[in-house]
Amino acid sequence: MMYVCPLCNKLGQKNYQCPTCLTSLEDCGRLMDYFDNYSPYLEIDGTKLVDGYPNDQKNHQCPHVFYCPNCLTEQVYLIDEIIF
Repeated sequence: MMYVCPLCNKLGQKNYQCPTCLTSLEDCGRLMDYFDNYSPYLEIDGTKLVDGYPNDQKNHQCPHVFYCPNCLTEQVYLIDEIIF
């Protein structure tokens, strides 16, 4: 059994509104990809151990950064991974 993030793998999308101004948020990808220049190339389960979300690996969730182009707010949402 393999779990995959539907957003990372273009199998779906999530629509969230900015909590500040109610503008639609843009998905900017996995939180871990922003840690350093090599983060996008590291093994996903390994980076989940140090991403600041202690249960995302165990709960099969992928932290994604969402950005508001209107008021520049950033939010992190945990996206449930699906069995593939």
